[in-house]
Amino acid sequence: MRLTMRKNVLLAIVAIGSLLASGKAYAQDTEIVVQEDVVYGEITDCKDRYYSTSRDNWFIQLGAGINVPYVENFLDDGSKAGRHITAGYTAGFGKWFSPYIGWRMSFLGGAINYDTQTYCKAKYVNANVDFMWDMFNSFNVNPKRVFSIVPYVGLGGTYVWDFSPRNGDHLNRHGAVKKNQWLLPVSAGIQLRFRLCRYVDFYAEGRAQFYGDNFNNYVGSRPVDINISAMGGFIFNIGGSDFKSYNPCDYLSYISDLNNQVNDLRGQVATTTAALAAAEAQLPCPEVVEEKAEIIETNTLMSTVRFQIDSDRISDEEMVNVYNIGQWMKSNPNQNVTIQGYADKNTGTSKYNMQLSKRRAQAVYDILVNKYGINPDRLSISALGSDTQPYETNNWNRIVIFTPEKQL
Repeated sequence: MRLTMRKNVLLAIVAIGSLLASGKAYAQDTEIVVQEDVVYGEITDCKDRYYSTSRDNWFIQLGAGINVPYVENFLDDGSKAGRHITAGYTAGFGKWFSPYIGWRMSFLGGAINYDTQTYCKAKYVNANVDFMWDMFNSFNVNPKRVFSIVPYVGLGGTYVWDFSPRNGDHLNRHGAVKKNQWLLPVSAGIQLRFRLCRYVDFYAEGRAQFYGDNFNNYVGSRPVDINISAMGGFIFNIGGSDFKSYNPCDYLSYISDLNNQVNDLRGQVATTTAALAAAEAQLPCPEVVEEKAEIIETNTLMSTVRFQIDSDRISDEEMVNVYNIGQWMKSNPNQNVTIQGYADKNTGTSKYNMQLSKRRAQAVYDILVNKYGINPDRLSISALGSDTQPYETNNWNRIVIFTPEKQL
């Protein structure tokens, strides 16, 4: 009777040790590296990082102003003529990639008026790709800043036509030169932007466009022709000007909790191993008939992918976890995985969170298939929204969890 009791105790300890050991081996098979010591001092800058998604911070601008061409301005008698100001018009569209850097496609056009021995008027239209820099936000980001200074540089093309001669006899004596021409200018300028509301800004800007010595269809003493424009108008922010942000220090407490869990599991394994060794020392090892049975693991994998609030974008910090899952699936070709998406129940409605959790799972699915080459037949998506919360801390539930399933 006493021998039977001791045998049962020994078998129970062996079963517990095997269970913990199998869990440990399972984690090792996934090739996921758990950092033992988290050095918090390595993250020294806990400021928010800002970024723009592909569909945010597009804008359209419309404006009007004046043109002043700086070209040869002398008459037949050699006397110097005055500068002429004409009306100009502009339109464009673009996008801010971040609060600091953006681009736009801008269009300008109008008439120019100047004085040379041959011509005095023409019309032009210009298209530029401009690269913009918000000076103030580069030093201190403020999404609600009222006033900004934005320098920019650009490259483009200009079409000039309808050159008007100073007198009709000149062309008859010397022959027509050009009736139109294409030019490739380089431009630079500065924009003053005033925020009226989230959707509308007022702007005023000056631009200088630099041409070879033929912008006015006359080659003379000036090696470079310049067209100066001053424009003002409105910028319409499509969907409102809005940048998303994240803080690299948000996950320090989460990492600390995970390390504590790992240490607890190691302690349990060490205690069970010691108890097993003590039990084996007391009794001879009983004969155990090995029964082969297929064991299908259904526990969730250790890697998870966390998201910012109301976001389905995978940050650079979380991308390593998607990589780990991709490597594990390549090492276990007979294993299928379900990608389970969740959302925080404290933010958003249940219906909205269901769609958000589906987008999060889909984002992970796309990277595993398109970047790491995982067969899509081995992956399935499960959107659980906020009706199910795997963690007690609500903001931890902005997450994607992986569940392995044995392939049939």
